[in-house]
Amino acid sequence: MHKLLDMLASGVHDAKNQLFIAESIIAAAEAAHGIPLGEARYAIESAANRLTRTLTAYHLMRHDAAAAVTPSIVGDVCDEVMLAQKKHLAELGITLTVDCQVLDEWPLDRDLVTDMLNNAVQNAGRFAHQAVHLSATTDDDWLCLRVDDDGPGFATLPPASGTGLVVAERLARLHARHARQGSLNLSNGGSLGGARFELRLP
Repeated sequence: MHKLLDMLASGVHDAKNQLFIAESIIAAAEAAHGIPLGEARYAIESAANRLTRTLTAYHLMRHDAAAAVTPSIVGDVCDEVMLAQKKHLAELGITLTVDCQVLDEWPLDRDLVTDMLNNAVQNAGRFAHQAVHLSATTDDDWLCLRVDDDGPGFATLPPASGTGLVVAERLARLHARHARQGSLNLSNGGSLGGARFELRLP
């Protein structure tokens, strides 16, 4: 089974490289002909980056590796997500707002957490009507990172399912401290009335 998974991972790696080639070709055509293809490049870059993150997650779980947890400024993480997602959401007519109430550092794997939040914001943007909100607060020594939208909410609320959510849940649990593990929670009725993605880290 592990050999098969390694072969699949190799295929994902090759597909990722082909996407980067396609992105460079589109960028060259955009520059040469003055055709605005920013959304096409964004889609390709997002797909390639997601494959990269999938490979990272695979290697972490395949080899039972530990997350690279270091003290990180939570506000910087939120700002990074804002910069990565705001323009694309604006193209869709959706406003992204951020409210980070955590001024101190928090022990977390910055790359993994940033990736999970980027994915959550992207997914929220698919269903939102006009707004997506990213917030960071603390609650009883937990860091709570939430993504809310004003869409219709989840039709059903099963445990995290689908490849992306299963991986996110596993990665959340890699954050362990004081005999507690991180968790991923999905709910309806968030601050904007729609769906809520909540990542809780110890």
